[in-house]
Amino acid sequence: MEQFELIAKTFQGLEEVLAQELTELGANDVQIGRRMVSFSGDKEMMYRANFCLRTAVRILKPIKHFTAKDADDVYNAVRAINWSDYLDIDTTFSVDSVVYSQEFRHSKFVAYKVKDAIVDYFREKTGKRPNIRITNPDIKLNVHIAEDKCTLSLDSSGESLHLRGYRVASVDAPINEVLAAGLIKLSGWKADSDFIDPFCGSGTILIEAALMARNIYPGVFRKSFGFEKWKDFDSNLFDAIYNDDSAEREFAHRILGYDLNMHAVEAARNNAKSAGVAD
Repeated sequence: MEQFELIAKTFQGLEEVLAQELTELGANDVQIGRRMVSFSGDKEMMYRANFCLRTAVRILKPIKHFTAKDADDVYNAVRAINWSDYLDIDTTFSVDSVVYSQEFRHSKFVAYKVKDAIVDYFREKTGKRPNIRITNPDIKLNVHIAEDKCTLSLDSSGESLHLRGYRVASVDAPINEVLAAGLIKLSGWKADSDFIDPFCGSGTILIEAALMARNIYPGVFRKSFGFEKWKDFDSNLFDAIYNDDSAEREFAHRILGYDLNMHAVEAARNNAKSAGVAD
């Protein structure tokens, strides 16, 4: 299978933990950056990264690196891409932009330029324009600009990977699941002893610890991933990853949570049930 460049995004401070996870997953060329870790792998690695990683927020697949001095340069670079490889005229798409640059002060303007270029590409090719949809698009694109260096990527995750899918009950200001997993990994706990959270809230840290202890991958609860809408989606390959529970294991210790708020304890119980770790 063809190897290509990939980028896993995360929170500041979790880069090394994520790099360790990627190395354990078998990724190649793992390099730590700012709130991200770049790596290389094939299609299976991209699917596994989305399905297995606990400390990644999203997995991007770069399709073009270019330099741009102004918005016209962005437009021209994006317009030159053969978009028929990625989209059809009836594919809905959205563009997310992250900009650290003196030249491009407005990230929304950059996103508009990317959208314009794609729409014009199809208008010239087919006489029709594809649909842009902000919520739940078929394809999500990400443009990242640091000064004049630009990267345009396909977002293989879709919704943020912290949205595991097991949360059925919540409390005020719940901790993000990726952050919870990162804190557990930073604590050095190796699932070889009891685990206690004295202020457990809706149970996020407890559940992430239980999933780690049993080696249940967080992707198993997700309804969908972005790559499932891609033209080259291999459903057999993904089904094999999804249905493989050979790495799961028993856990001989206890995971305990306490909270003064009974509503929080009830929420934690319901979430643990939903994640299949209530026992």
